Amino acid sequence: MVKQNVNNRPLMVSLCDFTGKMVAPWLEHGIDAVIVDPQHAETRDELMQSGAVLTRISAIIDSDEVYAFLRNNLQRIVFLAGFPPCTDLAVSGARWFAHKADKDPFFQFKAMQVVWQCYDIAKMIGCPYMIENPVSQISTFWRKPDHIFHPYHFTAYCKEDNYTKKTCLWSGQGFVMPDALMDESLGKPDNRIHTAPPGPERANFRSATPHGFAKAVFEANKGVLYE
Repeated sequence: MVKQNVNNRPLMVSLCDFTGKMVAPWLEHGIDAVIVDPQHAETRDELMQSGAVLTRISAIIDSDEVYAFLRNNLQRIVFLAGFPPCTDLAVSGARWFAHKADKDPFFQFKAMQVVWQCYDIAKMIGCPYMIENPVSQISTFWRKPDHIFHPYHFTAYCKEDNYTKKTCLWSGQGFVMPDALMDESLGKPDNRIHTAPPGPERANFRSATPHGFAKAVFEANKGVLYE
């Protein structure tokens, strides 16, 4: 039997999430989800075919709207994922760090605030959590990642994810890292992330959660629904 709570419906939280790909497997299995990102056009609920409700909150994490939602749903939350922006932290952009520091000496401290907000909220809730970023300064300013993966590690769940992107996870409180499960028939993974053409959607394309990884994380952590 799925875990019971005051509203009889578990909730998965995904912070700094515009695409919603991370919560898709949870929604498919009837689990409510909330995705928080200021890029959302508006704050609204959407009823999914499974009966689950997807809530989009158009706000930054550190906002009254987000904190109120979390307070009102605290007992429902079973899992948290965080995707803090990597623009000012990823080592792939290190060549611009000096220029950014000239304009704002605290630019990376400000970026780290979002990382720590994800972590603090997870610690307050007490549920399993993961915070995702590429290879970045998080390792310097906070701690080394707990796990590292590439999207192609989970192509058995999604053949379209046969590409490389070294991705780090900081996790805890019972988070279970899924074992790699690859479709060996697909051949060598491509480098689409690094060859993506410039454009307004490039950042969202590069940062989107791989479907296979999202499915693998759900399968590895769905035990929280029955505790």
